[in-house]
Amino acid sequence: MADLADYANDLMLERLDALLAARRSNTANGAAEDCQVCGEPIPEARRQAVPGCDRCLDCQALEELERRR
Repeated sequence: MADLADYANDLMLERLDALLAARRSNTANGAAEDCQVCGEPIPEARRQAVPGCDRCLDCQALEELERRR
């Protein structure tokens, strides 16, 4: 019989699969040249290091800080 931990684990795996699929999709399209948030150019080094990125380093850092709250 499945318990709450099993359901939580299944949900986590589904979300992880969805995130990985989205990541593969973004990587196939390549990285954006300009940040979707602030509009500033994304440096070439970042676009090569993080394929599929759509935010500059500053905007990405702010997004990650907001998610932690």
